[in-house]
Amino acid sequence: MLVAGIDVGSLSAEAVILDDSGRILGASIIPTGANAGKAGRECLDKALSECGRTVQDLSSVVATGYGRISIDFATSRVTEITCHAKGARYFFADARTVIDIGGQDSKVIAIGKDGRVTDFVMNDKCAAGTGRFLEVMAKALELDVEELGPLGLASQTSAVISSMCTVFAESEVVSLVAEGRPREEIIRGIHDAIAERTLALARRLGVKAPVVMTGGVAKNQGVVKSLEFRLQTKILIPPEPQITGALGAALSALGR
Repeated sequence: MLVAGIDVGSLSAEAVILDDSGRILGASIIPTGANAGKAGRECLDKALSECGRTVQDLSSVVATGYGRISIDFATSRVTEITCHAKGARYFFADARTVIDIGGQDSKVIAIGKDGRVTDFVMNDKCAAGTGRFLEVMAKALELDVEELGPLGLASQTSAVISSMCTVFAESEVVSLVAEGRPREEIIRGIHDAIAERTLALARRLGVKAPVVMTGGVAKNQGVVKSLEFRLQTKILIPPEPQITGALGAALSALGR
């Protein structure tokens, strides 16, 4: 028996294939683009191709993410809150807090000792402190978003980014560049601004260790280090943090 989980977010779509023992057989990440349903099908086909299987081999498909309604071939749909908690506990069985920073929203999830979600807080009103925020800042600095993490870590000082509105923050970055501030210093300021925004969410909920970070922004070590400093705790990162939601969806399919 094989099952699949699909997580369709605003910027990317992910799929994970599990066997009946819960072993990951295949996974994929692709851009969502303009058609969430199409992206869901394509990332599923890509994950299946990776493990040499077809859709006929699947007994269940669970969809999650903002685009889950568009996955018309899904057996069922589950919220991303539940899926990120399940996915985080797959890698770190004693996880008590999950910080997920995705393309256009961020969330902090509290998990009980039994593995169930007990509470969560979410920023989904704007792109402040999300992957999209980082993409806009990278473009303003004429960099690829993957370059931000290492460059930010290279600076011992941080420029102040006072606005978390993406549009206003971009203007601040442009002004800092015009002033001649070192690029590394500006990037560290961007990372600190995201960490402060996330910290404000976390304080509303309360943070218990171990803390796991999921989503694409977890690949940015500058943001991770800034958050660790503010939370005063080590943050655990899954091997591929971007597929955590899809993995949780697949685990839900397995449980069904």
